[in-house]
Amino acid sequence: MPQTRSQSSRQLYLRLLSYVRPHAKVFALALLGMIAAAATEPLFPMLMKPLLDGGFAAAGQAATPPIFFALAIVAIFVVRGVLSFVGHYCMAWVADKVVLDLRAAMFARLVRFPTRTFDDQSSGALLSRVAYDVANVSAAATTVLTVVVRDSIVILGMLAWLLYLNWKLTLITLVVAPLVALFVRALSHRLRTMARASQRALGDVVHVLEETIECHRVVKVFGGQDYEGRRFQRAIAALRGFNMRQKVPEALITPVTHFLAASAMAVIVYVALQESLAGHTTVGAFASFFTAMLMLFAPIKHLTQVNSALQRGLAGAESVFGMIDAPVEEERGTLALARARGDIVYEGVGFTYETRNEPALREVSLHVRPGETLALVGTSGSGKTTLVNLLPRFYAPDAGRITLDGHDIQTLTLDSLRGNIALVSQDVVLFNDTVYANIAYGRLAGTNDKDVTAAAEAAHAMDFIRGMPEGLNTLIGENGLRLSGGQRQRLAIARALLKNAPVLILDEATSSLDSESERHVQAALEALMKGRTTIVIAHRLSTVERADRIAVLAEGRIVESGRHAELLARGGIYARLHRIQFAAGPAAATA
Repeated sequence: MPQTRSQSSRQLYLRLLSYVRPHAKVFALALLGMIAAAATEPLFPMLMKPLLDGGFAAAGQAATPPIFFALAIVAIFVVRGVLSFVGHYCMAWVADKVVLDLRAAMFARLVRFPTRTFDDQSSGALLSRVAYDVANVSAAATTVLTVVVRDSIVILGMLAWLLYLNWKLTLITLVVAPLVALFVRALSHRLRTMARASQRALGDVVHVLEETIECHRVVKVFGGQDYEGRRFQRAIAALRGFNMRQKVPEALITPVTHFLAASAMAVIVYVALQESLAGHTTVGAFASFFTAMLMLFAPIKHLTQVNSALQRGLAGAESVFGMIDAPVEEERGTLALARARGDIVYEGVGFTYETRNEPALREVSLHVRPGETLALVGTSGSGKTTLVNLLPRFYAPDAGRITLDGHDIQTLTLDSLRGNIALVSQDVVLFNDTVYANIAYGRLAGTNDKDVTAAAEAAHAMDFIRGMPEGLNTLIGENGLRLSGGQRQRLAIARALLKNAPVLILDEATSSLDSESERHVQAALEALMKGRTTIVIAHRLSTVERADRIAVLAEGRIVESGRHAELLARGGIYARLHRIQFAAGPAAATA
C-alpha cells in the first residue's frame, strides 16, 4: 500500500488541516479561548513591578491599597482558568471529530480495496492504521497547532514586556532562540524515521495478537503457548526498541533547551545586578523582569517538545493518507445488468498471482448454461478456487475474457455483476449480530420478517432459530461461535436464498459436517440450487455425482469434462481421484 512520503511536511500538514475545516467554528472558539488565556500570562509579572515598588513602601506611603493586589491576582487566575477550559474542551471536541472523520474515510476505503490488497497486507497492519496511527494524526492537526499558537503568544507577550523593562537584557535572551531552533531541526528527521518504524512494529504486534486470538484452539491443542509467547515477545521488543530510539531525541530537547536558557539567564542576572548596584534599575523592575524570564521557560519547553508530537503526527499522516489514497477496485464497467439468465462463458482465460511465477489458470475455456450445475474437481492448487474468484471480479484475468449472458464482465458495473451472484463457502462468514441481520445482510437489510423467515425455512434453519431465546433477534457471537457448524452453514444458505441471485457459487458447503447436519444442509442446498446456474467446488466426489457436468482441473487447465458415469468410464484423472477417495470405503470419501 503506497505511503505519501513524496509529499512535503507542509503539504501533509495542510492536508491534515483540511479535516479541521468542517469544524472551523468550534476550532476558532478553541483558538480564541487559548489566545485570550495566553494574553493573560504577562499580567502577573507586570503586576510584580507596582507590587514591589509601591505595595511595600513605608507605612502610610502606599499609593495602591493592598486589597487591589490581592483581588488582581485572584482575577488573573480565574479569567485564565475559564478561558483555558473553553479552549481545551473545544480543541478536544475538534480532535475527536477529526479522528472520527479520518477513521470513517479509512474504513470507506478499506471496504473497497481490491482483493489483492488484502492478499498483500496483514490484517494486523490494517487494523493498526485505523486504530492507532490516526490518533497521532489528530494530535498533529489540533494539539500541535494549539501549543504553537498559545505558547507563541505567551512568548511574544513576555518578550514585549521584557523589551519594555530593559531592551538590552532582552536581546541576550533572543540569542538563545536560533540555537534552540537549529537543535530541534537536527532532531526532527530522526524522530520521523523512528515514528514510522514504531508504527510498522505496532502493526506486527497487533498481527500476532489477532492470529493468536483467532487460532486459540490450535494454540492450546498443539501446545503453542510458548511459541506464540516468543513471537509476541519479539514483536513487543521491536516496538519498544523503536519507541526508546524516539525517546533519546525527545529527552535531549528539554535539558539542552534549559541549559541554553539558564546560560542566558545567568548572564542576565549578572548584568541586572550590576545595573542595580549602579542604581539604574529598581527592585520591582528587576523582580518583574526575572519573573517574566522564569515564565518563559514553560512555553519554550512546550514549543520544543511539540516537535516530537508533530513528527509522530506527520509519520501517522503518511500512513493514514497512504491508506486513504490507496487504489480501490476499478469500476471499469458501464453496463448495469438487470436479472441475468446465468449463461457463463470462460474464453481462453489465463491468470497468474503476483506472488507466483507459475500461472494458476492456463487458457481455460468453459461454458456453463443457464440453470446448469457444474462441478469443479481437482487436486489442491489445480485452479478451482481461482476460476470462481474471477467470476465476481475479485481478480481480473491476465488473458482471455469471461462473459455473463454474452456481456464481458469487465463491461458490467460491479454492483450489477455481484448483485447476480450468491456465494456459500465451506468457511462460512457470519457477523457478530442477530440471526436476522446475518440473513438480511447488506443490501438485503430491511427485508420484512416474513421473507427472512421463509428463507430460513427453506434453508432448514427455522427449527433451531425457534429454539433460540429471541428467535431471529438472537445475537450469534463472533462468526457465529454460539452455533454449530451445520447451523452456521444453514444461515449462510438462508442468506443466499433471500438474495435470490441467478448465479450460485458453492465451495463444498458440506465437507466438514456430521451426517445429521449434512442431511439438513444438503436438502437446503438442493432448494437453493433449483433453477440457478450453479458452480460447485467439490472436495468430496460423492457430493457431485448428480451434477449436470463435471470439469476436472490439473495445473490450471481443464483436462476432463463430462458426467460422473462418463468420467469413470474413461478411466482418467477423475476416475483415479474417485478410486483414491473410495479405496478405504465410505469413510475415506468424507475426508
